[in-house]
Amino acid sequence: MNKKTIEDICFCSKRALVRVDFNIPQDEEGNITDDTRIRAALPTINYLLEKNAKVILMSHLGRPKGKVNMKYSLKPAAERLSQYIGKPVTLAEDVVGESAKACVEAMNFGDVVMLENVRFDPREEANDPEFAKELAQFGDIFVSDAFGTVHRAHASTAGVAQYLPAVAGFLIKKELEIMGNALENPARPFVAMLGGKKVSDKIGVIENLINKVDILIIGGGMSYTFFKAMGRNIGNSILEADKLDLAKSLMAKAEEKGVKMYFPLDIVLGKDYSNDTETLIVDSDKIPDDWEGFDIGPKTREFYTNVLADAKTVVWNGPVGVFELPIFSNGTKAIAMAMTKVVENGGITIIGGGDSAAAVEQMGLADKMTHISTGGGASLEFLEGKTLPGIAVLADK
Repeated sequence: MNKKTIEDICFCSKRALVRVDFNIPQDEEGNITDDTRIRAALPTINYLLEKNAKVILMSHLGRPKGKVNMKYSLKPAAERLSQYIGKPVTLAEDVVGESAKACVEAMNFGDVVMLENVRFDPREEANDPEFAKELAQFGDIFVSDAFGTVHRAHASTAGVAQYLPAVAGFLIKKELEIMGNALENPARPFVAMLGGKKVSDKIGVIENLINKVDILIIGGGMSYTFFKAMGRNIGNSILEADKLDLAKSLMAKAEEKGVKMYFPLDIVLGKDYSNDTETLIVDSDKIPDDWEGFDIGPKTREFYTNVLADAKTVVWNGPVGVFELPIFSNGTKAIAMAMTKVVENGGITIIGGGDSAAAVEQMGLADKMTHISTGGGASLEFLEGKTLPGIAVLADK
């Protein structure tokens, strides 16, 4: 990784303004239901505290649309972080107002202050330079450690870097090293497993990966658009009718590059989206009318498991079926199990955020993967080979 990290700079007697991603799920009562993102930020926060820095944290939570809405307060996050680091975390009552200024002013070295939700200010998402400047006054060095937001050019993710030296925290360092290495210098065979509902969500990823992988495995709702492009009947299955030519061109491009592109051999069909619907398993070229595809079938599970068995690097983005419904979760479970075997055989598995990460977490297999990306949209754009605004602003080594 050619970007400077917190290890390349001295933090003694400095104020570290750190962008973390504490956009964490909560229930109706405001109780945190999953604090993975808080735990992911701990290495960076603890390192800065060890260096005796003043640590000022910024994050967004939800979509308050530029207005103060206490439903989206970072108070629960501040309390949970305080438990993890064993010291108080002072939450300012505003973002850049009197409370924030007073809290930062009163800090001793080794203290932690959290600014209130940056999206309470409408200027955050507009990447307003004046707002970025007001945030920057709280720090001497900007530390970017919210990988889930680096694909957005907002004031707290990119704007502040115009006014402060900017470096990566440990979370971003890990994301860039592991995912960057997989894309630039993978151990082979390199397999990409792509699922999810729509081809349109993954066009850029498929186009970029065709130039890099040895094998491309397709699953999930987007396979039906490819089947239709092959001239097959897909019943009531999800279809992006305007993407048929694109699907054909992607298949042609893979063939031209010598990349093997695999599609489901058989499909688990249902009459409707429910856990007690009638089901039917058929070969993927024999889908009858009035049925809808919801998961990969047993032959496909076995075939994909065998393909993955020989892989040395696997990137997985998007479930291969409607895993939220237990009746259609077997395909995604089989892929997740096959991925654990890749790691046992010395290979590398990277889960590209979003629904695939949720599926692996839900199945209790998260700790058996090499790396689970913390950014859904950001990891997709990274896999597409796009420049991420929040990474571009970091100082080069």
